[in-house]
This record gives sequence, C-alpha cells and structure tokens, in this order.
Amino acid sequence: MEPTIVSGKEVSNKVKDDIALEVEQIKVNGGKVPHLAAILVGDDGASRTYVNAKVKACERVGFGSTLVKLDADISEADLLTEVQKLNNNPEIDGYIVQLPLPKHIDEQKVTEAIAPEKDVDGFHPVSLGKMLLDLPSFLPATPAGIVEMLRHYNIPTEGKHCVVIGRSHIVGSPMSVLMARNAYPGNCTVTITHSRTQNLKEITNQADILIVALGKPEFLTADMVKEGATVIDVGIHRIEDSSKKSGFRLLGDVKFDEVAPKCAFISPVPGGVGPMTIASLLKNTLLAVKLNG
Repeated sequence: MEPTIVSGKEVSNKVKDDIALEVEQIKVNGGKVPHLAAILVGDDGASRTYVNAKVKACERVGFGSTLVKLDADISEADLLTEVQKLNNNPEIDGYIVQLPLPKHIDEQKVTEAIAPEKDVDGFHPVSLGKMLLDLPSFLPATPAGIVEMLRHYNIPTEGKHCVVIGRSHIVGSPMSVLMARNAYPGNCTVTITHSRTQNLKEITNQADILIVALGKPEFLTADMVKEGATVIDVGIHRIEDSSKKSGFRLLGDVKFDEVAPKCAFISPVPGGVGPMTIASLLKNTLLAVKLNG
C-alpha cells in the first residue's frame, strides 16, 4: 500500500497564500496590518534558525515583524520589562518569547507575563483555558498545525481511535483536547499515553490515528502500527551524519521507512509538522487583529 504523504510544506504554503490575500484586502481597506514580534534570548543556534524563519514568513505574507534580541545573561526582571513593553505597544498584535530560555529564568513566569490577547503561541493559561472550553482563542501552534493538516487531506476523524504518545503542555495534552472536541477534525475517542503507560504496543495497535510527540528518535516501529493507520510524527532530532553536506540529518519519532508501508497517511520529517508551526503562528497573529480590533 502506498501511503499518502501528509506534507506540512504543502499545507503551510496554502495557509500562507490565504493569509497573504487577506492582508492585501486589509491594506486595500485601510485596516491594521498584522505585526508579529519575537523575543530571542541568547544565541542558541536552533532558536535563531526558528526565529529567522518566522521573520521571513512574516515578510512573505505582508505582516510587519520585530525581533528583540537580548543577551543570554539578561536578568529575569529585565526580560519581564521587555515583555511589558510589548504588552503595552499598540503596534504589536502578537508576540512570542522563543523557548528554551536560559536556566536562570523561570519560563512559566515569563509565559504568564505575556498579555493573553497577544499570546499567539497559545501557551498562556488563559489561552489553554479557552481552548478547553471551546471558546475563540489562540490554539498552541503545533497542535493547531496538525489539525490543519488533517483537514487539508480530508483525513477521517469522527468516531476514530486517536492515540497520542507524549503528554507535554506544548503538544500532547492540547492535541488530545483538540482531537476529542465536537468538530472536524475531532470527535475522536482519544487515548493519551506516556512514559508510565503499560502495554503501549497493544494500545498503539488499536489506533486509527497516531500522533507521536515523545522526543525519542525513531521510537515508533512497524510492529506498533496497524494497517491503514494515519501517523503524524511531531519529533525532530539532529543526528550527526558526515555523509551530509550539513553534517547532520533529521529524524522524527517514527521509523519512517518501515512504518510508512502500513499507513494510509503519514507525515515525514523534515517537511511534515515543522512548517505548520509557523503557519499557525501567522494565523494566530491575524486572529489577534480580529479579536482585538
């Protein structure tokens, strides 16, 4: 069986094209052009790459963007001052604080200091609470991106058994909520599994839809997947590989080559969930203008 490849690249390009058209209309009507800001603390290579990609995506869709670069040794108090500045800046519709932050800074404290109406990452307790109650809100970027992928490929979800591997606040937990809600994509029977789960293989073998966000390279193998399943791989790992020009290759949480032949739909790494995270961020920033306008 040849699986359908669920390409986040393709879906994210469509989302960006749709947003760009909407921004054109806003400009024609003399409305407020969405403006996204990012705070980058220190000089972590991966974080810098992510933030640069976000700035580029803003340019592509016609958003304004601001990058606030801060030294790794900035005090927590000074970072919170920067957060307040963005909260109080009417030009900026939404912003993110790129994680991870240096060890001496309390990430939860910083997340809670972000004004909920500008929390386009969807991590603030207010955003998560609204998601739980199915109120209009900013959905966490990665889970929202996965929902968008399922919709784009018309993957059936109603009445299906969805198994989520991983229970992080960023992916696993919100994913389980979105897949259970009374909407499409949704209406699944959801099982959430994690490091303490017993008989994991028995559970994953019952899954119509598997969302793997565990953070272990190639954890999900063919014997854990039933025929015809949909597998969405959220993991991304840099593995050293001297045969590659970059010096590394990217792997997901799924052993793609052996799992793919059993699947109806499967997302690759790279080019799967990754590009959707930025697309969701742009969607949330556009929503911020509408909700707060």
